[in-house]
Amino acid sequence: MSYDYVIVGAGSAGCVLANRLSADAAKSVCLLEAGGGHRSPMLHIPAGWATNFNNPKYDWGYTTAPEPELNERQIYWPRGKVLGGSSAINGMVYIRGVPRDFADWTQAGAVGWSWEEVLPYFRKAENQQTHNNDLHGTEGPQHVQDVRDKRPIHDTFLQAMQAVGIPANPDFNGADQAGCGYYQFTQHNGRRWSTASAYLDPVRQRKNLTIMTQARAERVEFEGKTACGVRIRRRGEIELIRGRHIILCGGAVNSPQLLELSGVGDGERLHTLGIPVVHNAPDVGEHLQDHVLAKVVYGTHADQSINREVQGWRLLPTALKWLLQRRGPLTTGSAPVGGFWYTREGLDIPDVQIHFASGATLYNNEGRIRAMEEPAMTAVVNQNRPASRGSIHIRTGEPSHAPEIQANYLSAESDQVTLIRGVRLLLDIFAAEPLAPYLTARISPAADADLATDEAMLEYIREDASTVYHPTSTCAIGRVVDSNLRVIGVEGLSVADASVMPYVVSGNTNAATIMVAEKASDLLLQR
Repeated sequence: MSYDYVIVGAGSAGCVLANRLSADAAKSVCLLEAGGGHRSPMLHIPAGWATNFNNPKYDWGYTTAPEPELNERQIYWPRGKVLGGSSAINGMVYIRGVPRDFADWTQAGAVGWSWEEVLPYFRKAENQQTHNNDLHGTEGPQHVQDVRDKRPIHDTFLQAMQAVGIPANPDFNGADQAGCGYYQFTQHNGRRWSTASAYLDPVRQRKNLTIMTQARAERVEFEGKTACGVRIRRRGEIELIRGRHIILCGGAVNSPQLLELSGVGDGERLHTLGIPVVHNAPDVGEHLQDHVLAKVVYGTHADQSINREVQGWRLLPTALKWLLQRRGPLTTGSAPVGGFWYTREGLDIPDVQIHFASGATLYNNEGRIRAMEEPAMTAVVNQNRPASRGSIHIRTGEPSHAPEIQANYLSAESDQVTLIRGVRLLLDIFAAEPLAPYLTARISPAADADLATDEAMLEYIREDASTVYHPTSTCAIGRVVDSNLRVIGVEGLSVADASVMPYVVSGNTNAATIMVAEKASDLLLQR
């Protein structure tokens, strides 16, 4: 089997490339996905994201190595293993980042990736429900729609944010990111709209597009220094899928993993593992960035929390409401409201992001999530632009072995300071007058916790902090790939996913990943 393009990974980026590259009927395209199809209802019910975590059918279920600055805790990392990838199991919040992010990309060597140069690709992808202006697109395949389950407590939380000086912002993807308001979700009429739904489903019948599921890539094959195919394991058998150009779309974990398995990485590390070196590329798997969060949870009155609506007998009418009307709490993503703000004066862009949900869950590092029996509400804060850097590397030459993830959360002192200030901001919001009638006792941090000192607050954060699921930068432009996303030092091989971002963007990463794939398709077709 031989194709013009072989795409490895049918996730947020891979589905985009499969659509755009196969639009040329003269080109044959093969899309490889280690997981299966996306027919399960739990992949389309927006609130189903919690049930998909750590489900081996849809989630790689990775775990970091012990994190030194998080009291040696190992942090669970969900990553999508299904058509649509992580866009099929994420919280659906649609945020692009800010122009400064892309100016930093350009400064890092990503020529052609300035805000002015990437904006057309954001617009090309977007089918925007509410905002119709020069910053948005209304004809793209990726639906971006308003929250459908708006509740009075959401507006009350926003009033509390305004009470501490954070102004209202109707569009976080508009001219200014700063402020508070409602998020938008990658949904269509109350249904999750992953890139599989947006980009893949409409073109599945193209004769020049082959989609292979349950096809796990084990390595890229080379002839000299030219990539010529992908070795996969499918139904227990080894197959070679040949291609004139190979595009890795496995994300920040799987793309560097596959490069190293294929002999592209730090030569000394590969030699130690018995992997023949095709090209010595020490930056593969390095420079990992991710957003890290800490939370504040308060008890509330039963009628203010969605917790009781998704448990016991009440789950039945809630499910029927979604099934028949596409309404209710099951249409909710990770957080309906929140915002972006500053923890100190003198910043030109916000340094923290806030998410708020009128519910609360019990969550552990094994990825098990369930609603708390006690009615509660949750706000989380994360640093937008972390300085901490980690790495992702294979531990053995066996493709089925998970790589080692060392996120190095809070290893930079500036990250610690920013998150301490961010949690204090959350506490100020909860202490604001608009929320007073709706709160009972503080649950997390514990009501009796003494958080007066930064040292005490940092210790709480070390025990509580977790990922926001935004890993990037392990195959960064300027280090592993060039500005055209071609792997430096070899031929016929590109990477197009979140791993190529020189820096993580200021906000949720799915929109920027889709943009990367849109631009990548043009770069490949122009060749």
